[in-house]
Amino acid sequence: MSAIKQLETFVSVVNLGSLSAAARQEDVVPAIVGRRLDALENRLGVKLLVRTTRSISLTQEGSAFYEDCLRILGDLAEAESAVASGNARARGHLRLSAPAGFGRRHVAPHVASFLRQHPDIRITLDLSDRLTDLVRDRIDCAIRISDLADSSLIAVRLAENRRVVVAAPAYLAQRGTPKVLADLEQHDCLSLGESQSRGWTFKVGGELVNLKVRGALECNDGAVLHDWALQGLGLTWRSMWEVKDDITEGRLVTVLDRFSSPDYPVYAVVAQRKFLPGRVRLFIEHLREVYATPGYWD
Repeated sequence: MSAIKQLETFVSVVNLGSLSAAARQEDVVPAIVGRRLDALENRLGVKLLVRTTRSISLTQEGSAFYEDCLRILGDLAEAESAVASGNARARGHLRLSAPAGFGRRHVAPHVASFLRQHPDIRITLDLSDRLTDLVRDRIDCAIRISDLADSSLIAVRLAENRRVVVAAPAYLAQRGTPKVLADLEQHDCLSLGESQSRGWTFKVGGELVNLKVRGALECNDGAVLHDWALQGLGLTWRSMWEVKDDITEGRLVTVLDRFSSPDYPVYAVVAQRKFLPGRVRLFIEHLREVYATPGYWD
């Protein structure tokens, strides 16, 4: 019995919710579907489904294996389609991750145009400021804003980015404008919780300096820090993509510009380059093209 046929039957049973429905779809008797499932579980040595006369449910192992099967069968269909038609029509499930604020502004808005070009792809977008583990969390591609100096991941540079220290004019009028880094000790600094446990990074005489800052407020959500800064509650260290409009409109003012931090580029990262599915490669190229559009970041 074909191993691929076993996988297809397993996915069909899960999708349709019963052996009889899967059998009708394949135009076979339910007993054949049952034998395929038995053979698959025996070959793997693990229980994938809990089957009763009224229902089926996935075991924990079955749930993880189901996601793998979707990916494998999607990749196989994509490869066969490319060979048969002479061009690669991407398909399958694309799992993406991005920082919450950046993802809302600069990833999610571009999903629709991508799907119009590739209608056979379905996308799950996880927006979170926590650092996702691509393998553990089963993420195909993550958008990261970092120097990635110590990363073992495969990274594709998508865009430039700079971080600046900003505050509302009202805060600076009340507390004064810091002129040197030591002045930060006298200010309320709004920090991104554990994500900035190393401190804020500045360039001093060509060297990078990580400076610990303190304040009465911190949060693990960058959008909240942004709002607090607009309310005049302190200084915060934010990316230009987030605060550029506020600076242009005068709602926020940059300080300590001569100690400007190094670039923190925007990257697309994947766990491995070999056997990278076409849908992942195409989405990365889609973002690169969008971000390279003249005036996009202005």
